[in-house]
Amino acid sequence: MTVYPQLLVNPYISPSTNFFAMLALKRIVTVAVMVYLLLALLFVLAPAVRTTLMDMGSGLSVLEKERSFYYTLFLIGAGLLALHLITENLDSVLLRRSVSQQENKINELKAKLYDHQQRAATPVGVPSARTIDGRTLNEPLPAQPIQGQAAGPVSATEYRTPDHLPNPTFPQSDPSLTNTPPAERPPLA
Repeated sequence: MTVYPQLLVNPYISPSTNFFAMLALKRIVTVAVMVYLLLALLFVLAPAVRTTLMDMGSGLSVLEKERSFYYTLFLIGAGLLALHLITENLDSVLLRRSVSQQENKINELKAKLYDHQQRAATPVGVPSARTIDGRTLNEPLPAQPIQGQAAGPVSATEYRTPDHLPNPTFPQSDPSLTNTPPAERPPLA
């Protein structure tokens, strides 16, 4: 039996045709392997059948007939095993290729959907790039505070450094919180 793998992986044939051809080839090989196994078990376990089949050959001695019979049985088994392995590996390659093609199609569709959603979500003329502090890139920078001028109102939990930038007080060092030791806690009013 001759296998033509170029017919099974032909790019001009649709993937579904490749799939069905590969499935048919796998089934044929599997049936051949099962028939071989049944015949081999019959020949090994039923000496009468084996002797009858061995006697159908040339006029060799009984030992030579048996040796030739088992050698032929081994060659047929090795050939079927090789054919089975080739079809399984070819099927695996085709399935992996099909899965990767489908994943690429899915990724392309996701990218198109994402681009479409981005175009629909961003109005024309409004910049979408923002800095960490929330300003858009087209806004001018705020005026820097002059030396000695506070950069905004001072809250109860922060104090100003010499460069007038806020420096927050963390809860561990805030005496008004209950997680500080009792000696540092102010009396409750």
